[in-house]
Amino acid sequence: MVSAKVSRSAVLGAVALSLVAVPAQAANGTTGAEPRPAAAALPAPDTAGLAAVLGSVVSKGAPGAMARIDDGTKVYRTSRGVADRTTRRALTTGDRFRVGSVTKTFSAVVLLQLVDEHKLALDAPVNRYLPGLLPDDRITVRHVLSHRSGLYDYTNDMFASSVSGFEAVRNKVFTYRQLVNLSLKKPRTNAPGAAYSYSNTNFVVAGLLIEKLTGHSVRTEYQNRILKPLKLRDTFYVHPDTKIPGQHANGYLTADKTGAQPVDATNQTVSWAQSAGAIISTAQDLDTFYSALVRGKLTSAAQLKEMQRFTRVNSTTSYGLGLRRRDLSCGVSVYGHTGAVQGYYTYAFTTKDGKRSLTAVANASNNSAVLNALAGTLESAFCGKKATATRSAATPVEQEDVAPADPSRL
Repeated sequence: MVSAKVSRSAVLGAVALSLVAVPAQAANGTTGAEPRPAAAALPAPDTAGLAAVLGSVVSKGAPGAMARIDDGTKVYRTSRGVADRTTRRALTTGDRFRVGSVTKTFSAVVLLQLVDEHKLALDAPVNRYLPGLLPDDRITVRHVLSHRSGLYDYTNDMFASSVSGFEAVRNKVFTYRQLVNLSLKKPRTNAPGAAYSYSNTNFVVAGLLIEKLTGHSVRTEYQNRILKPLKLRDTFYVHPDTKIPGQHANGYLTADKTGAQPVDATNQTVSWAQSAGAIISTAQDLDTFYSALVRGKLTSAAQLKEMQRFTRVNSTTSYGLGLRRRDLSCGVSVYGHTGAVQGYYTYAFTTKDGKRSLTAVANASNNSAVLNALAGTLESAFCGKKATATRSAATPVEQEDVAPADPSRL
C-alpha cells in the first residue's frame, strides 16, 4: 500500500502495490484510456503454469502461495506451501487473509455510490465536505481517488525500516485525522491533478469522506453496500481488532537483516491503513467482488465509466478511481487491484466482462522476489499457455505500496 519505487531485489512490507509519479498529460484520465483491441476468446487457464508460478513464489521465500480462478462455469484452485510455519498446516484457497490495498477499491465503490445518490461530486473540493482538512481547496474527490492529489504518503516515513516500523504500530490505534496530519507535515509531491503519485493518504481521506457523508463507520458502509448485497460471507473489516476470524493464513514479514527469521505479522490493528488497506477476505470473495463490479452490479454505468477513466502509470499499468488496469503480454487487459500489507501480497483481477477472475496470494511481504514471481499468476490465468515462462525484460519491476526499500537489500 505504500508508495515506493522498487528496484533490483527488495521491497519493504505492508499494504498493496505502487508505481512512480507520471506526468500531468494524464490528468483528465485520457492517457491510458485509449481503446484496446477487440479481445478474442480467452484461452483456457494454464493450470500447470500457474502451479509452477506458485512453486516459484514459495522457493523465493514465501511460506505459502495460492491462486483461485473463477471462469464462470469452472473454478480452478491451486496452492503450495504452508499457512502456518509453526504447525505446518497446508495453505488452502479457502483461507482468509489480509488484502491490503485491495481495500481501496471497496472504499472507491462506496464513494461512487454516494455520487449516484447525489451526496458527493467527484470534481468538488474535498474541503467542501471536510472543511479545513486539506491545505489546498483545489484537491478534489477525483484527485484523491486517482492518486493525483499530491498528498504525501505518510507510510514512507512510518515504514522506512520495515520491521521496527511495523512493530511500532502493529497494536496502535490511529484516528483518520492523525494519519492525515502525518502526511501534511511533509511537502506535497505535486500540484493537484498534475501527476499520479501513489499515496495511502488519499484513501484515508476517502474513509473520512465516507464517514462524514453517511454518518456511519466504514465498516457499516462496506457491510451494507457491498458485503451483504454480494453475500461476501468471508470478508470483514474488524479494525481496531487485531485478529483474523476463522481459518486463515498467517502472514510473515521478511526481516530487514539477511538471515534473520521472518516476523509473524498476522495479528495487527492495521490502523495505520484503515480504509486504505484493512479488509480481510478470501480468494472466492474477491473473485466475486471484482466480477460484480465490472458487470455493473455495484454502481451505475456512469460511475463505473468514471472509475475506468485511467491514468497511464507505466507500460503495463494504468490507474482509475481505486481501480488498476493491467495489460498482459497476450493483449488481454484485466481490472482489479494489488495488495501488500505486512505478511501478505495479493493480486485480484478480472476481465473486462467479469467472466474470468483471479485472486492470488502469498503469505509473505518485504520480499521483492516473491512479489515479482506472484505477478506471473496473471499471465497463466488470463493468457494460458501463450504466456512465456519468463516475463520480458521490459516488464517493470513490481512495486510495493507501503514503504521505501531498505538500501541494504537492493
